[in-house]
Amino acid sequence: MSFGPPPSIYTQSALAADTARKRRRTKLLGAVAVVVALLVLAGGGWYLASGDDSAPADAKGPVVQSADAVRETTEKVPGSPEGQLMLEHDEEGLSKTTDAAPRYAPGTWATDKVMVKGVANRLEGYNIALDADEKAWTLKLDGHLCATSRHVTADGRTAVVIQPPQPDGSEKAGVCDQVVFFDLNTGKKLWQKQMPAANSAFVTNTNLTLTKGVVAVAWGQGSVAYDMKTGAKLWSSALGDECQDKAFAGGRALLALRGCGSLPDVRYQVQKVDPRTGKPVWTYKVSDGVQSVYLPSSDPPVLAVAAGDSLPTDVITLDGNGKYRTTISLDGYDPKCGERYFGSPYFGMYENCDGIVVGRTQAYLLSEENIATGEPSDWIVAFDLATGKTAGKFEGREFQKVYPLRMSGDDLLIYRRGAGTVAPAAVVRWNPRTDKETPLLLFTLPEEDDADFSDPDESDILYQQGRVFFGKRELVRDDKSPADPVLMAIAFGSAGLKH
Repeated sequence: MSFGPPPSIYTQSALAADTARKRRRTKLLGAVAVVVALLVLAGGGWYLASGDDSAPADAKGPVVQSADAVRETTEKVPGSPEGQLMLEHDEEGLSKTTDAAPRYAPGTWATDKVMVKGVANRLEGYNIALDADEKAWTLKLDGHLCATSRHVTADGRTAVVIQPPQPDGSEKAGVCDQVVFFDLNTGKKLWQKQMPAANSAFVTNTNLTLTKGVVAVAWGQGSVAYDMKTGAKLWSSALGDECQDKAFAGGRALLALRGCGSLPDVRYQVQKVDPRTGKPVWTYKVSDGVQSVYLPSSDPPVLAVAAGDSLPTDVITLDGNGKYRTTISLDGYDPKCGERYFGSPYFGMYENCDGIVVGRTQAYLLSEENIATGEPSDWIVAFDLATGKTAGKFEGREFQKVYPLRMSGDDLLIYRRGAGTVAPAAVVRWNPRTDKETPLLLFTLPEEDDADFSDPDESDILYQQGRVFFGKRELVRDDKSPADPVLMAIAFGSAGLKH
């Protein structure tokens, strides 16, 4: 498949980008300041009234993670929820792109120093500090990006899979068989390895994940795992077994999704795997008739399955030994599994259920959009992983959709869309045990880009260490001004003011 033309060099069009940035910055800062000032004058308003500087009620204090563990952070309430623009980056050279042939930009990550974006055949780091140059580093890759993972180590490293260029018609044309492990803060490539027997690994079936000390890749007809520190191969599988690794889910543990048999009669298994040896710890056999399986969480183990349908119909929870616990119906909910890239299986899909967040004891599900007059546009419901019973509900507001982002300790981080000049966008922390909502950040996205940035089907939305980051996954020219740069990434942080 085509990934669009390679990035253009920096040209005179940068002047137009600088002008656009200045206009956006002025408009965004003005909009947030006006809304926050009105809320303060009105006695705090609905955003500020629920805020406090306390930690979650059941917080156990910060957990010190080893450097090679997958990062888990607990967010603090900032001194002020008023947001300020931290960075914005425009992509150039998009005049030949179209909706049918975009420039793909998979992968968005953030640390306390940089926001990192994958685009075409390169990785770029952008400084968060307001007084720093916009671009911190660029890592040119040996081919286009094929697979990414949302996971990052505690010390700021992650991996991607790339597709080295090959002559048209050659046996390895389009093959994605190179793994690159790199440092997000510096852009330094730590190691690069060729995946063994990976001639059937393509952008449509390659899936990558991280767990403690291990990078794992599966492509349906093989799999491989590498040691993070050295890049040494730990184990691999190849075509030949009746059951093949289709994907892995990482994080606190490593789960393998295995397909047994051939289409249309594929049967699925989910295994917990020892990351250092590849040996199964336990196996859960998915019921016959399930057409697809997603792995939104490895620990606790949670599956989203499509039973008798092409779209997920149920969430299945397992215990620590792989035993069935309960089933949660997805009727009325939108798990957003496999919905990126218009439903195409690009860049790794089986861990990506953007409408599901899993905590230690609960799963949070996004409702299907409800446009009935007078009703909230949508909501998020907490379900107990052991019983499947509801355990709380976060109500949305008219014209302000909400999306679950991730866990922060035992609380859920939620993104709420803005409503023009009426209300800013927000990231809030929700405690389902007390139903307490705490605003962490208020900000306004550029009006012309709000629809794309605010849609998890179109953009990555991250909240990390007091900042919110948005990164588009597909880049297309503006037909009215095809030579102009297009806003690709934007971030906001707290203005740090005390009211």
